[in-house]
Amino acid sequence: MSLIELLLLLLVAALCGGIGQALVGYTAGGCLVSIFVGIVGAYIGVWVARQFGLPIFLPIAIGDTTFPLVWSVIGSAVFSAILGLINRALIGSRRRY
Repeated sequence: MSLIELLLLLLVAALCGGIGQALVGYTAGGCLVSIFVGIVGAYIGVWVARQFGLPIFLPIAIGDTTFPLVWSVIGSAVFSAILGLINRALIGSRRRY
């Protein structure tokens, strides 16, 4: 994998993570967090698709690596929702008005 392929893969992961966070309405940070959420979301989305026997929609091939766009966005939304619930449970209980 060349440097250009890695940067393209990180850019696609950041876009998918950002879209997933926007769907849920919770963002945990900036671009690096979106990249992390996109990559973890791709793993979660592909795992869910395999568990239910669903096909991979819109895979993008970058070099030797394929990145599932639809499942990455869905997995990113699920991961962002989980992060939001954990954050609300931890921080929300400490907040006094």
